[in-house]
Amino acid sequence: MASGVASVWVPVDDMERARAFYRDTLGLSEGKVTDEWSEFDAGGLMIGLNAREGTARHADGGAVITFQPDGGIDAEVQRLQGAGVEFTGGISDHPWGRIAPFKDSEGNDLQFYAPPA
Repeated sequence: MASGVASVWVPVDDMERARAFYRDTLGLSEGKVTDEWSEFDAGGLMIGLNAREGTARHADGGAVITFQPDGGIDAEVQRLQGAGVEFTGGISDHPWGRIAPFKDSEGNDLQFYAPPA
């Protein structure tokens, strides 16, 4: 039985570019940094950026990391769009909440989530 999520590992092609995205664009606190691994605190969840080996090919799909915006979802989408982040499909409303999907600097799927009002 799983009791929770310890960390999320995200494969990256360019560590410096990915670190800048998670640190500067998303505003997460950076922890341990090496050439192959970097850690970010996402509200108590550790996100690890894992450098791809030279033989690994980038593949679409996989896990999606969902963030809860500090302020309203609309304001955070506007802020990131101002930083050059492209949102695929904008904000969508559902009975279970609102989501706004986007990609990180390495093509991994991310999204914002806000619970229903």
